[in-house]
Amino acid sequence: MRVVSLLPSATEILCRIGGAHLLVGRSHECDWPAEIGHLPVLTGARTHASGAGASAAIDAQVRESLAEGKSLYTLDADLLRSLEPDVILTQDLCDVCSIDLNTVRGVAATMPRPPKILSLDPHSIWQVFDDCLRVGEAVGLPSEADRAMVELRGQYWEAVDFVAPYVDAPEVLFLEWMEPCFVGGHWTPELITAAGGRHSLNASGQKSRVVSPEEILEAAPERIVISPCGWGLPQIAAELPRLQAQRWWPLLPAVMEGSEGSQPRVVLVDGNQMFNRPGPRLVDAFRFLVGWLNNRPEVIPPGFPFRAL
Repeated sequence: MRVVSLLPSATEILCRIGGAHLLVGRSHECDWPAEIGHLPVLTGARTHASGAGASAAIDAQVRESLAEGKSLYTLDADLLRSLEPDVILTQDLCDVCSIDLNTVRGVAATMPRPPKILSLDPHSIWQVFDDCLRVGEAVGLPSEADRAMVELRGQYWEAVDFVAPYVDAPEVLFLEWMEPCFVGGHWTPELITAAGGRHSLNASGQKSRVVSPEEILEAAPERIVISPCGWGLPQIAAELPRLQAQRWWPLLPAVMEGSEGSQPRVVLVDGNQMFNRPGPRLVDAFRFLVGWLNNRPEVIPPGFPFRAL
């Protein structure tokens, strides 16, 4: 069995179920676990920006490419053919997140022995658990996938036990992008609600969306998570002053209240690793939410990549 993964969350699922040895190629974003770092890279990003204003610059590039019908990513078709995969793991969830499904299908159709294409499209954490089983079935590891899914589901329910059911749920602003402000969608509102918060700016299963300052002020968030898709903590920190300079930012309850004791109201979370990848580590992200919102730091996974303001 030879597997190519063009989706970071799929790579993480494959490795979690014990299939790392089957992987022969990966996307440029498949950077975890470290053991797969030596594998050939098949994709690349067309959008690039750094420094102050990078958030707005990347957004402009994305909108221009989508308006022109161009893919945001490149795919090395010759390398993909040479790897002769039996299975390709990819996605049809978001054209902005990774290579689009139609491009993958087009290249696969030109191979002498067309591979099986498994496209993942989860909109909830329960569908992420199901994807573990789907990947396991596709690569011939159904029993291993079942064990991994049961373990992940158990870790989820263990965290739920720490959610305080008799206190008012705080309103949470989850920023999936900083300029313009996108609030989290898909599985994120569901996780916030299950962890003991409210996310009135978007509903579970809906795509992330742009929100206006007026909408944010009306929601009056008591907690804020800044976790831009694909960004690590250094990139978030570099962009943060532009967000803090907005006239509406100091008017938010979470910012005005600051920290209560050791409980931070605003946190930065590595969006490249957590929340934005619908894979096994989404359970770690949920456990972080539970620990943070309920003041139960012992629930937060050791080494979880976040920073409090």
